[in-house]
Amino acid sequence: MSRTPSTARRLTAYAAVLLLAAAAPAAVDPPAAGAAADPVTVTVNARAGLATVPDTALGVNHAIWDQQLGSTETSDLLRAAGVRMLRYPGGSYADIYHWRTHTAPGGYVAPNTDFDTFMAAVRRVGAQPMIIANYGTGTPAEAAEWVRYANVTKGYGAKWWTVGNENYGNGHYGSAWEADDHPDKSATQYARLVVEYADAMKAVDPSIKVGAVLTMPANWPDGLTAGADPGPWNQTVLSLAGPKIDFVDVHWYPGGTAAESLARTGHIPDAAWLLRQQIARYAGPDAGRIGISFTELNVGDGQNTQPGALFLADAYSGLLEQGVFTVQWWNVHNGIGTVSEVAGQTDYGDFGMLSSGGCTADGSVCEPPFNTPFAPYHGLSMMNLFARAGDQFVRAGTDQPLVTAHAARRPDGSLAVLLLNKDPDTAHPVAIDYAGFTPADEAPTVHTLANGASGVATGRSGSATARTLPPYSLTTLVLRPAGAADGRPGAPGRPTAGAVTDRTATLSWPPAAPGGAPIAKYEVYRQQGAVSEQLGETAGTSLTVGNLDPGTRYTVNVLARDTAGRVSWSSPPLTFATGSPAASTCAVRFSKDTDWGNGYLATVEIVNTGPSAHDGWTLTWTWPTGWQQVSSGWSANWSQVGTEVRVTSTADNRRLAAGGGSTSVGFVGAYSGPNVLPGAFRLNGTVCTTR
Repeated sequence: MSRTPSTARRLTAYAAVLLLAAAAPAAVDPPAAGAAADPVTVTVNARAGLATVPDTALGVNHAIWDQQLGSTETSDLLRAAGVRMLRYPGGSYADIYHWRTHTAPGGYVAPNTDFDTFMAAVRRVGAQPMIIANYGTGTPAEAAEWVRYANVTKGYGAKWWTVGNENYGNGHYGSAWEADDHPDKSATQYARLVVEYADAMKAVDPSIKVGAVLTMPANWPDGLTAGADPGPWNQTVLSLAGPKIDFVDVHWYPGGTAAESLARTGHIPDAAWLLRQQIARYAGPDAGRIGISFTELNVGDGQNTQPGALFLADAYSGLLEQGVFTVQWWNVHNGIGTVSEVAGQTDYGDFGMLSSGGCTADGSVCEPPFNTPFAPYHGLSMMNLFARAGDQFVRAGTDQPLVTAHAARRPDGSLAVLLLNKDPDTAHPVAIDYAGFTPADEAPTVHTLANGASGVATGRSGSATARTLPPYSLTTLVLRPAGAADGRPGAPGRPTAGAVTDRTATLSWPPAAPGGAPIAKYEVYRQQGAVSEQLGETAGTSLTVGNLDPGTRYTVNVLARDTAGRVSWSSPPLTFATGSPAASTCAVRFSKDTDWGNGYLATVEIVNTGPSAHDGWTLTWTWPTGWQQVSSGWSANWSQVGTEVRVTSTADNRRLAAGGGSTSVGFVGAYSGPNVLPGAFRLNGTVCTTR
């Protein structure tokens, strides 16, 4: 599969040549909405803790073609929306930009966009910078001098530095939009030079964090191996540069229609899992220290209208729940593109969250006045009202795909619930159930962003348990607890898993600090969607849990309960996967061979290791996601119902001799989201050892 690069998105030089619109287009009334008859069930589980919101969570991109990059008006708008990280110098421009001369040969550099102006804006916003060192046309020495200027000469304390931007787009895999002057454009060469960059930059300031560019699982060129690289881009970069980097940098443009982009936020948990699996497998010792940043994302349709706001809030929440330390929208200002109408609103095809104030080439359509906020800006403002630094995300879910829920528990004991109605035509009533939290009997604070609104509306109304969500809307409820939280124990520390087998795991965790009474016990819960299943309890800080399913992913939390019955906040989550039996009467080797980005060839070797021969066999497995399938197969009879795959023998291979008789079969696999491989296989009902 190939990707068509959105060069114009990254390389638009907008500000010096665009004129302010003389008048904004007239507003279009939103379409009349129907209402669903049955309420959507929303479940919020305060016992099922996810990641804590970092102080770098809400980010956006700044670019050197934006002459208003350092303006007070722009900075004030970003500060008001809660921006806490700003990226510079702007996408693919980073690989042609030379900071000392403030030039970008082949591109446009606006006045008043130099590094010092950017840093003044960062400080005005109250944010931290993330800086992209020039890999494509720069050198490690140039990057090291930038660190010296920033942190030694000027004392800016710039902590976060990425080596390059989308460097897999340098032609190595066929598509070329990213500048790269190196004769060797391989992933191997990029990784080797990342090591040189990291060494040179940290020699100047050992306290900085250096990141390397990875690709999003199931997005091009994920899965592709080119040239003499030992594997795909992520594997190659992590294997060689992993010990030297502190974080990885990922971009995500899900593409498709507005509805398709909004549905693809469901890929986030599996994508995050795969990224962490890749880091753990390839990045060497202490790989757990490596963080994940998402520094560019946007939708392919409805960038300035409600799909952009909905996607931003849903994607930022989903990624931050998974422990990503920053999410950054592309872009602050970008420029007018293809104009269309989306759900009754004019969309200017502008990847900026603030208007550039420009017009189409023929002058027929103009954007609203410069710096007018578009819908994604209001979506970011909603995120700032919903999830604040220090809050802990907790599980929330619904029984309606077009209604999404997120929740965060605050240090003062209150709870914020974000409800997204992705249906452009229908209002959905919701009934909200709470576990581990009892809301006060009062009207909650309600923040609402309706389709076409000029900002977030705030008031107090209704109840904590029932509400009707307008079409294409974002709603945040802020709820106070029914009782005081004083005296509860502190949360246990993040658990770890040891001695993991196919059926058991030993979980350990740092103890919780007692509150108003001694701690009586710890309770261990598994997250099942938005429902918690208790796996056990103990008076100690370690528990061996059993009766687990082979080849299965588990996310668990630990809670402390004191002798007065008060329960702590949940620990940070732990996600681990069980394996296969160490000994079985069968074995399976699943090999993913040639991969082209949305499909692959696979070979499955089946071995009868038992004492009795098989005269006819059936192999089964379950795909971990709903977007994986067997397209076709050979050397067996293949079928799939839902996520269940069934493979049966043919006349040629039905007999598997005892003590090692084997056969090999194959199939063409397809996937439209992160391709998480199956973890357990059963031969004639017996769980096999996976080799």
